Amino acid sequence: MDDGSEIFDVVDSSDNVIGRDTRSNVHKKNLLHRSVHAIVLNSQGQVFVQHRAPHRDNNPDLWDSSVAGHLQAGEHYDQAMIRETEEEIGLVLSEPPSKLFTLEASATTDYEFCWIYEIVTDETLQINLDEAVGSRWISPKDLDSWIERSPQELTECFRHIWQIYRDARSAP
Repeated sequence: MDDGSEIFDVVDSSDNVIGRDTRSNVHKKNLLHRSVHAIVLNSQGQVFVQHRAPHRDNNPDLWDSSVAGHLQAGEHYDQAMIRETEEEIGLVLSEPPSKLFTLEASATTDYEFCWIYEIVTDETLQINLDEAVGSRWISPKDLDSWIERSPQELTECFRHIWQIYRDARSAP
């Protein structure tokens, strides 16, 4: 479990690094910082989601993106995506996956600038039990129904990411 002492880059409203602080201070003070998220799909089109552990410092005990993690101080988004994918689901990437879009830092994203990626794999995924207590593959239709029926069970950021992702996929 993280003790809050990780060091993050603090950024300005244009995502330029302006300093560094501990994870706990960044979250406590709602300082702008950086994260990556991945939507992982299998060949059947199902989405992998993770159930965050109850001890997590933000969004505890909620369902979240396939992969979601902060950038460490001095790290680039693509580097963080490769690292977080291996740490969170045991999938080793030799290069960054496809970047889909970015999100501006806001209350919805927990004050994080987010780069969103997509990974398609049929490999067996192994969650990090220090960070998550469960996972599952779910069809996009069932995920949409779940979000409509019980939005409070999923992180606000993931719901936002999923809506943008789904809207982009259904656009002509």
